Amino acid sequence: MHQETLHFLSATAANSSFPSSFFHPKPHHGFPSLSRPRNPHFPPMSSLKATISVPLKPPKTPETPSISSTTRPPPNSLFQEKMLYLDSIGLDFLSLINQHPPILSAPLSDIKSTVDYMTSLGFTAIELRRIAGMCPEILASKVADIVPVFTFLLREARVNGSNLKRVINRRPRLLACSVKHRLRPTLYFLQSIGVSEVNKHTSLLSASVEDKLIPRIEYFENIGFSRRDAVLLFRRFPQLFNYSLKDNFEPKLNYFVVEMGRDLKELKEFPQYFSFSLENRIKPRHQCCVEKGVCFPLPVLLKTSEAQFRNGLELQEEMLW
Repeated sequence: MHQETLHFLSATAANSSFPSSFFHPKPHHGFPSLSRPRNPHFPPMSSLKATISVPLKPPKTPETPSISSTTRPPPNSLFQEKMLYLDSIGLDFLSLINQHPPILSAPLSDIKSTVDYMTSLGFTAIELRRIAGMCPEILASKVADIVPVFTFLLREARVNGSNLKRVINRRPRLLACSVKHRLRPTLYFLQSIGVSEVNKHTSLLSASVEDKLIPRIEYFENIGFSRRDAVLLFRRFPQLFNYSLKDNFEPKLNYFVVEMGRDLKELKEFPQYFSFSLENRIKPRHQCCVEKGVCFPLPVLLKTSEAQFRNGLELQEEMLW
């Protein structure tokens, strides 16, 4: 499978606008741009290489209470070598294994290969640190597991090659997802409900259909929308899938119905209502309209700039007089 994937990427290189290094990874170059001041407890890398035949003793440091006894690293040179390597590219090993303990047992050769591969695709030092911080599982993955994700995004999700870096930077967790068990089923579900251009909503591909997507559609069915209309909301505004039921949908819907006294059919036409801040946009503007005796359509109420909104209020007030 790995060989087939690499063959596909090579065949695609000529027509893709993604950097050619994506299809022909360069060998590890030492990451000079990733370096930062090292932990004073450890010798510089050059010194370590010169004395690698001498067993290293772990430095005496205070116990880290946040690391459980089941994930506390073994005091040996392999652990120190892994720590030194990650430190040299700007990553805190102890913080990473707290977030994702399997990194502790991941072979250093696999970690280096993954970092080398990502670097060969053009990801910068800052981007790599951010990606690893948001999704440390990537460091415990093998290159053979990551390549199929890029293949899927290019071939099935129809992501333009020049946008691959942006897609990963926006949602690093995509690289830790199984194509077979997560990415492809979610893609098929989004397509089945009529979401067009999924390549513009790739952050949704890492979401579980059963645990996240379907419950949000059912929420709107439970408050009075038909199945068709509930699906239409998400088809028009797929970002709705990213919003919390408890922290977003419930308080905003309650204010919409109870305080604003509006009809649910307005939400069918303007599901973007849920993307605006309740405290900073929805409430203040609604209250201004109540004071002036004005009622704007939702898009005019929420999408317009502050200046446009104020001008609209004045015009409506003049017309009422």
